[in-house]
Amino acid sequence: MLRSLFIGLSRNQAVRGWAERSPLGRRLAARFVAGLSVEEAVAACGRVNAQCIAVSLDSLGESVAAATEARAAAEIYRRLLDAIAMKGLRANVSLKLTQMGMDIDPDLAEEIVGEVVEHAARVGSFVRIDMEGSAYTEATIALTERLHARFPGSVGTVLQAYLYRTEADMERLLGRGIRIRLCKGAYKERPEVAFPRKADVDANYVKLMKQMTTSGVFCGIATHDGAIVEEMLRFVRERGVEKSAFEFQMLYGVRRDLQQRLVAEGFGVRVYVPFGTAWYPYFMRRLAERPANVVFLARNLLRS
Repeated sequence: MLRSLFIGLSRNQAVRGWAERSPLGRRLAARFVAGLSVEEAVAACGRVNAQCIAVSLDSLGESVAAATEARAAAEIYRRLLDAIAMKGLRANVSLKLTQMGMDIDPDLAEEIVGEVVEHAARVGSFVRIDMEGSAYTEATIALTERLHARFPGSVGTVLQAYLYRTEADMERLLGRGIRIRLCKGAYKERPEVAFPRKADVDANYVKLMKQMTTSGVFCGIATHDGAIVEEMLRFVRERGVEKSAFEFQMLYGVRRDLQQRLVAEGFGVRVYVPFGTAWYPYFMRRLAERPANVVFLARNLLRS
């Protein structure tokens, strides 16, 4: 019930407008969002790196309505890539296709994202194309394949374990040597395209992560689920999987205790660090994914 509530709120423009203008809304979001500007995001990246944790920087935004907005979003990513290179940060970037103009014109989005990936290749970095709702899955995968052919090793994407099609998509991408971040999925999907039961999503996630980490292609295991992390650690020990074959990926402000434990045990950890003024939909999806975050925020609000 909470999941559906927060996903619904993520699409509510009236609540979004209030939250993004409200000091209270911004204070609540600060747990999961690293600030509003490139400078604040880069500073947060440095702090995370100091804990021996890598970063993926994400300038929040989606579903832009004009080509000028898409090009402005891309310029932010070029600034991020330059800052990463100049400061020697352990970081790369993540972006969404709808933020790059996909809903306006898929060719425009491909042109803009291609320019960002080319920039990343030039400075020795990497671009992760985030996955959105299932209506964008095939387009996202196909675009990633085309850009990987032009800039090998400089671009990858995300697959969502709750979709029925994901195992076939994983085999398709790994066969081309394309890096994948595996997550569970944070969008509301029809039962015709996605597993409706959490237990089935979890089981599919575990199956896919084991296949990915023994594929020979470096991958990201994106989860805060303690049981799944423990299963991964058991699998690594039993199969002798090299720690360099994968990294755990988590969200800024979520399960910091687990992040530090994994680092102490010698595993690679990367934290997804979002920033920007368009933080509201992202924040609502984080609450939808993990109800414990609601309790955490309520306790901190009562203390202040």
